[in-house]
Amino acid sequence: MSGNADREYVIRGPQSFGMALREFRLRRGLTQAELAKTSGLHRSYLSELERGSTTDAVRYLVLACRALDLGIVLRPREGARKNGA
Repeated sequence: MSGNADREYVIRGPQSFGMALREFRLRRGLTQAELAKTSGLHRSYLSELERGSTTDAVRYLVLACRALDLGIVLRPREGARKNGA
């Protein structure tokens, strides 16, 4: 997944969400503990998300978007910091 810093990730379920989340975290040079601290989430919850564990929130989001024939795409915001810069 590494490579293009502007890569977009199409989210099809918890596994693809987790892979994208991990890639973006690593790209910023953050540990799970650092991301947990800045996001207000528990580190073990972030770990579950990155492993693709099916959490209710992610599952419901994907189901609602599928029902509306919508796609979910994760990409860096314009002007977002890259590699912790």
